[in-house]
Amino acid sequence: MKTDNELKTRIKQFAQDAGADIIGFAPAERWDEYNEVPPDFRPQSLWEPARSVIVIGVSMPLPIVETTPSFLHRETYVAANRTLDDLAFNLVRFLNRQGQAAYFFTRDGFAGLRLLKDRPQAAFSHVMAAKYAGLGTIGLNNCLLTPEFGPRVRFVSVFTAALLEPDPVIEKDLCIKCEACVKCCPVNALTLREDQVKGDYDVMACIDWHIELNADKVAPCGICTKVCPVGKDRSLYKQQGIMKKYLQEDETLSINPNDPAYKSWTHVRKYGSWNKNYPRNSKPPRNN
Repeated sequence: MKTDNELKTRIKQFAQDAGADIIGFAPAERWDEYNEVPPDFRPQSLWEPARSVIVIGVSMPLPIVETTPSFLHRETYVAANRTLDDLAFNLVRFLNRQGQAAYFFTRDGFAGLRLLKDRPQAAFSHVMAAKYAGLGTIGLNNCLLTPEFGPRVRFVSVFTAALLEPDPVIEKDLCIKCEACVKCCPVNALTLREDQVKGDYDVMACIDWHIELNADKVAPCGICTKVCPVGKDRSLYKQQGIMKKYLQEDETLSINPNDPAYKSWTHVRKYGSWNKNYPRNSKPPRNN
């Protein structure tokens, strides 16, 4: 069937003018084609008229992500989420003005962390939507890695009845399996698998850690996004080749919390944050 390329161009321009850093388009049938998402969590199960899914990404600046866990990282995360929801809401209205029905899922897809302990799955996965929209590939850390920002990007998805030209899926994995996310995870929630790129993920350990951080108002964690070497943003901020600094951070700060090499990160953890949780004195044992 004929796709509306002119409308796609106008959507991209609208989203970019409204603050989107990246945008991709996927046909609703792609969820059926790949068959990785349970049927009840696919676009046409959630909203039957859906023909296309528009996925919008807003980046998280690397130097701020590096301060995590901190109030600065938390507030930036909140700002990115607010930007995404406003952008998606306004894009739905834009599509309606073009005579196209549309619907959107807010950026998280769940109401709170404690709810996830009972039902550990969001109503809709923006990570999978971003993959199907050609924005990146899923890494060992279970995050969507993009060429532009690695995993340091937040997503929201808009469903529309319009038939839009899809973007191709990125077939080559961006994850290099360096295991930085595995080694730096404060709760050992990630485990390398030899048979696939995506690692095993202890979602309950991650949720419990986030509940702990949330009590100090410094959630989310985001360490697995901080240490990932993928992304052109590392060149922009001249933050390449610092993996050793990441890997040694916990141990170094446990010995000397005022180590000058980490001052730009520890300052915002010490001032303006109730952060009793980082660095951890010890990790929980890894389940092998």
